[in-house]
Amino acid sequence: MAQFEVTVDEADLPKLFSGQGLSTLVEQVLNQMLAHQVTAALKAQPGERTQERVGYRNGTREREMQTRIGTITLKVPRTREGEFSPDLWERYQRSEQAFVLALCEMVLQGVSTRKVEAITEVLCGAAFSKSQVSKLCLVLDPLVKTWRERPLETFPFVLVDAIVVKIREEGRVRQCALLIACGIDEVGYRHVLGFALGDKESEASWSDLFASLKSRGLTGVEFIISDDHAGLVKAVGSHFAGATWQRCQAHFLRNLSDACPKTEVESFLASAKQVLHAPDLASARTRFREMCQSFEGRCSKAVALLESAFDEVTSVMVLPVKYHRLLRTTNSQERLNGEIRRRDRVIRIYPNRASCERLLGALLMEFDEAMTSGKVYTNMDDYHTWRLERSGGDRPKDGGRALREALPEAMPSAAAFKGKESEVLLTVA
Repeated sequence: MAQFEVTVDEADLPKLFSGQGLSTLVEQVLNQMLAHQVTAALKAQPGERTQERVGYRNGTREREMQTRIGTITLKVPRTREGEFSPDLWERYQRSEQAFVLALCEMVLQGVSTRKVEAITEVLCGAAFSKSQVSKLCLVLDPLVKTWRERPLETFPFVLVDAIVVKIREEGRVRQCALLIACGIDEVGYRHVLGFALGDKESEASWSDLFASLKSRGLTGVEFIISDDHAGLVKAVGSHFAGATWQRCQAHFLRNLSDACPKTEVESFLASAKQVLHAPDLASARTRFREMCQSFEGRCSKAVALLESAFDEVTSVMVLPVKYHRLLRTTNSQERLNGEIRRRDRVIRIYPNRASCERLLGALLMEFDEAMTSGKVYTNMDDYHTWRLERSGGDRPKDGGRALREALPEAMPSAAAFKGKESEVLLTVA
């Protein structure tokens, strides 16, 4: 192992016993390491004449390195051939990676890049500008890409929804749709299946997302839960023929409220909820007939709307009762959207599509990791029993538990990629 002595300038000795002592010492050590490395690379000391020499020095250039102990000024040697590259950058890259990832995590947790700039000034003695912080977040790109392309398997229940985000493009701010799909697998874990950024929420944009999910292996979809967006419903019919569409009851109740006279809204919605929350289809139809008789002539428009959409909003009632509350609305998606909006409010306007996909993709990746590494979202024993009975099979004595345990293990989540981050090459200012 090569060794060399480190010397400290007498003029710098007072600094070693002051608040700048550590950064001064590190600066002296690193500069002498650089000088030692260029000597080893050229195989000659400065001014030394030897047959082993392979090149000549060409002065130095000063570069500032931001570290957790402050700003360090390095004198980087140059050679005439320009081929000398100190391995200090690689070592610094590894040792400071935790610091870089901490900055990325602050951004993901909703801290604005301007606030991160102020925080780094306190921690390091010099601030990373908001543009530098954004560049450091590029480390997330390969992680998000790997997660978005991971293979999928069987997901009986799929919930989809969209939110609006603002992106600056071509010198103006545009509203785009972030489309999100979540699913519940055969074991009962909830996953974020994928997302897409479209110009608007349309049949074409939803079709692109569904096509990408199917290309990654999504199969076995039996129920899709969403609102009544026309383009979304058409895309569901095109890509998941044979699957049952459940119209979100929460969105539908708001539609009923708009179609009902203001004086009757409260009583009408209370009766409508009794219909929608019935334990089975037979009970729902009985309650609906009683409701029609009660509100006949008073809320004809709202009653007609409920009658026309009855089958769509009660599709989930064919399942065992325990799944009705989970699948009759997209409330779980709305909660996920709320978490995204909480971070989105900090940024307000994304500088481009890539930054939007990077940040929101990383957030969804974290949510997926939390979902798949925590408790089971719902027990699927009753679903497997129901599926066997519907297919004509005998009801298993164990309630389907053996079938569930025999299923393939869930696909690796984002946790499988944790710790495999691509190394970040920091460009010193």
